[in-house]
Amino acid sequence: MKKFLLWFTPGLIVGIIIILGAGKALDSTSTNEYCQSCHIHPAADMSWKSSVHYETNSGYRVACVECHLPPKGQGYLWVKGTTGLRDLWSFYTKDSASFDWNERGRLEIARGHVFNSSCLKCHENLFPPELTKEGEDAHLYYTQQEESPDLHCINCHLNAGHYIEGYTHGSNTTFGSVSSAPKEIFTEPALVTGLTSFTEKIPGSPISFNMVAIPGGTFKLGSPEDEPYRRPDEGPVRDVEISPFFMAEVEVTWDEYLAFYAQTSAEGRSTDTEGLRSGMSSGADVDAISGATPPYGQPDQGWGLGQRPAISFTHHAAETYCRWLSQVTGKTYRLPTEAEWEYACRAGNQGPYFFEGDPKKFEKTGLRAKLSKNDTTVINTFVIYKENSPSKTQTPDFVKANPFGLKNMLGNVAEFCSDWYQPDAYSQYPAGVLIDPKGPETGEEHVVRGGSFLNAAGLLRNAARDYTRTEAWLRTDPQIPKSIWWYSDCFNVGFRVVCEFDEKTGNLSASE
Repeated sequence: MKKFLLWFTPGLIVGIIIILGAGKALDSTSTNEYCQSCHIHPAADMSWKSSVHYETNSGYRVACVECHLPPKGQGYLWVKGTTGLRDLWSFYTKDSASFDWNERGRLEIARGHVFNSSCLKCHENLFPPELTKEGEDAHLYYTQQEESPDLHCINCHLNAGHYIEGYTHGSNTTFGSVSSAPKEIFTEPALVTGLTSFTEKIPGSPISFNMVAIPGGTFKLGSPEDEPYRRPDEGPVRDVEISPFFMAEVEVTWDEYLAFYAQTSAEGRSTDTEGLRSGMSSGADVDAISGATPPYGQPDQGWGLGQRPAISFTHHAAETYCRWLSQVTGKTYRLPTEAEWEYACRAGNQGPYFFEGDPKKFEKTGLRAKLSKNDTTVINTFVIYKENSPSKTQTPDFVKANPFGLKNMLGNVAEFCSDWYQPDAYSQYPAGVLIDPKGPETGEEHVVRGGSFLNAAGLLRNAARDYTRTEAWLRTDPQIPKSIWWYSDCFNVGFRVVCEFDEKTGNLSASE
């Protein structure tokens, strides 16, 4: 017995010391000061100190690990260990100044290092008495869909841990209402007498935009089988003849879209005073078109409005915008067909891009690209994409135009087309030269073209095709029913308009 105690007692003491030491180590490496010794990001630290989690109503100050680690007993030690090793590696091998902390704060990234279980540990009651009806609907939706991997508390509360200027969750009834100095309000649209570029004026607003005359011609739709990064739905290559038309120089901007919103939304139509509050007139002839309801949250993602491309709205909203624009200008505006879009993008070039270059040599990621030190000077001149976008949209002056005079045909935001998407659409057309093809007669999703600021060079080619994903892009919309106007999960798609060269725009032959 004495021998047993002689060995057991020191072992017990050592065990206690280890346990207490381990607990002390866990506590000491979980303080805010310890976190900030590796995570050197002053702007993020300041935004945390400005958030509702720093100065809470109860006086409790939420610490870094309470959001960025799961609760103890729910994977805490594993996540702490793996993220700790990753952070130590980054601290000693990388320069903190090289990190794009704004990029790391995007919702898509933040979902990976903020835990719903941590939110629910503190916020046990999802239906407190002070919760609004909208909040009740949103939280009810969450409880019904909580197993969804895309549904996170921070989808609606992204600014809870780090303050974001102008961030809104819930119905954004003030969206688009901007106080500004009085501007000239256009009373007449542009008069077009032939196939020449013109500046359209939106009646009842101070907004104008450039339309580029696109001459008719022939081209080969799709990509050859040996084109790098080609996908099966880009073929077979078909000969196509396109009639002349007009296309917007840039994607529809927020300035343009908000003219529509002010004149057709419930807020915009209610009184002239409300419309003029943002420099818009409510318009007497647009009552037949019902426009978008107020968005849920901040559709521009806080990146800014003005000349940036409008985003977050649905394909239905884009088509409604075109109908409204046709009505107020007296012209025929619509979304481009897929064939028109590719013809205008290529601008006479049958290669992967409308400029010279090999998609593989424009890649910046991957070991091969780093070893070959690929030169991206050319693509950076014409395209806003993954390598130069800082993970958000940019204004039109960021790039040069293609040979037709169109900007951002590739990159910035992908663009809706009018065609229904089918992977084998090109093979379904009849034999011979296709004249102004309009795509399949029916479908479930629409074609999207051009790639965006999120894409690498391989997805930005002239022939690259994509399509809408309506269900996925509305997955985290907590509204009941879901919005037909605004996507909750798509911030990289917009559109540009085309105007038909018909009797309304100086085409005398069209009226014969």
